[in-house]
Order: sequence, then structure tokens, then C-alpha cells
Amino acid sequence: MSNDFIFADEIDNQPVPPRRSNADGWKVLIVDDEREVHAVTRLALMELSFEGRGLHFLSAHTRAEAEELVLQHPDIAIVLLDVVMDTDDAGLQVARFIRDEAHNQKARIILRTGQPGQAPERTVVLNYDINDYKSKTELTSQKLFTCVMSALRSYRDIIRVEAQLQSREQTLTALAQLLQTNYPDCWEDAVSQQPELELWMQPPTKDS
Repeated sequence: MSNDFIFADEIDNQPVPPRRSNADGWKVLIVDDEREVHAVTRLALMELSFEGRGLHFLSAHTRAEAEELVLQHPDIAIVLLDVVMDTDDAGLQVARFIRDEAHNQKARIILRTGQPGQAPERTVVLNYDINDYKSKTELTSQKLFTCVMSALRSYRDIIRVEAQLQSREQTLTALAQLLQTNYPDCWEDAVSQQPELELWMQPPTKDS
């Protein structure tokens, strides 16, 4: 499969920059069996900065490499995922692995394919938990930039909501512990009215 068309009209006559990545940046996993795709993707996104952070690129060229990196980096923000690699459906299997085996629901998965007929958009969107579907023939550098920026905003919002929920849960746990320890009668009354409290946080045992 040729990838000469990828961003070709926009990067001709531009020098290829040295490979660089912001270690503190948003993690973007590029999964594609063609090294040129990795290079032009880095080129298109190298200047992107979001909320004071650049991008930290990770690269995988096979399904196995991608799955290993997903497990090593649970804080990946975006996965730019090719479909056809070592097998015709390798990318789709990576998408399924991210959601079902790595249990990562936060990462934004952007499927990029040079062979749309191999993985029809409607079928893929219905059967796989991805967040966007792009044909490489339509994905100019500007469209990729826009697509990634939108995905970063979505990922940021998910992280914020998760942090807020964790903070509230910690506060409620502390309040429940205080109630159990200092006002056991009130705790028992609360549990009698809301039995789910006992499932959410068991009262302290005599040995504790």
C-alpha cells in the first residue's frame, strides 16, 4: 500500500524535522506498519500544544507492539490506528484489546485506513468502540491537526470528570468513616434508610 498521498500536497519542499517528542506531553500512540506514516504524522503534529503541553509520541508497527505499549502506558490520550498491518484486521483487534482487555475507556481511538473497503466505516463504527474514522486520502495535515485537537479536548474532559468523581468519593468516604467512628447510631440509621451505603462502604469490624 502506498502512502505517498498522505499530506503530500502540504509537506512538499519542507525539510523533515529531527525526531522529537515532549516527555511531559499528551501521549499519542501511532500504530501503522509504514514508517513514513509515522514520520509525516509527527511532522504534521510537532507544533501542536494544548493547555501548555506538547505531544509525546509512541510508535508501534504491529498489533503486538501496539498492545504492549497500551499496557505500558495506561495514560495514552490518543491512538492513531491503522487497520491493515500484519493482518487485515490487526488495527480492529487492537481497538478491541484497548477497550476489552486493557479496560482503557479513556483513550480516544482514531482509525486511519488507506483501504476503506477493507473496513467499511459503518460496520466498524457499529462493531468497535472507536471515536473517529478517517480515510488517509482525505486526511490532510490540517484535518489531522483539527481531529487530534478535538480528541485531546475530549480526553481532557474525561480526565477532569474522573478526577472530580474520585475527589467526591474520597470526601464521602472520609465523612462516612467519621460518622461510623463518632456517631455509630446515626450511621446505623443512615444504613437502614439507604442500604446501599453498607455495600459501598462496610462499617468497621470489632477487630479494626
